[in-house]
Amino acid sequence: MTHYTRTDSPLGELLLVGEKDTLVSLSLPGQRTAPAVRPDWMRDDEAFTEVTRQLSAYFAGRLTRFELSLAPHGTPFQRRVWQALDGIPYGSTTTYGELATRLEVPRAEIRAVGAAIGANPLLVVRPCHRVIGADGSMRGYAGGVERKVRLLTHEGALQQMLV
Repeated sequence: MTHYTRTDSPLGELLLVGEKDTLVSLSLPGQRTAPAVRPDWMRDDEAFTEVTRQLSAYFAGRLTRFELSLAPHGTPFQRRVWQALDGIPYGSTTTYGELATRLEVPRAEIRAVGAAIGANPLLVVRPCHRVIGADGSMRGYAGGVERKVRLLTHEGALQQMLV
């Protein structure tokens, strides 16, 4: 059975989806590819107590690495790329090319790495926001580039901009 809950965050209301005590998806408002709650899903706030606790600690600056049971749906290649995202330390960034090299993906297939990152169903928890362009630019983020900047600033990977 698929369970879900919603929780507030500095990025807006997050939708958490899980199956059998594992987190399958974490999505942001307006996110492309975000799942829609289905009639056969059951709302179960208690099933996500640990996830919401860790998210609160992360946004409060007290947690730098999530320790959750994850079971995202994806191809073997996507899951391999998503697991590599876990190796990008809090407060740092890497490029698509560097990640492809780490995964031993040929340079000609860097776009496949980018596509897998873009399909990451576990935003924030699985830190695809830490992957940037080779020139330091903020490339796409399923939750919106402005949220990517907010997350990287929160983690100290970007300096807060004075307006």
